Amino acid sequence: MDRVSLDDVEATEAVDDVFLSVLAGGEKMNVQHFRIEPGAVVPMHDHHHEQVGYIVAGELTFIVGDDEEELVFGPGDAYSLAGNEPHSAENRGDETVTGIDVFSPPRDFADWQE
Repeated sequence: MDRVSLDDVEATEAVDDVFLSVLAGGEKMNVQHFRIEPGAVVPMHDHHHEQVGYIVAGELTFIVGDDEEELVFGPGDAYSLAGNEPHSAENRGDETVTGIDVFSPPRDFADWQE
């Protein structure tokens, strides 16, 4: 068994004010911590990975699907995204959003970084 602390991994700034840290993973999934500063936007994208997540702090607005439905998640809320489902996220609040994402299969980088 491996132990990984958030203090032991380096965060990558995927886009302006959006920071990702890969915490742990195996052959079929991995866990990432994210931090999204106020005003930051994760651009619309999709990926073949299934994604489930949990908001620890702040409020995050997801824009999901071709109809761009807006859904707001706050502390204690969990979400799931099917593979290839278009989505983006915005921190429209004044507080930093932090949370956890799990990807299956493992995802080591954000496709929208390119």
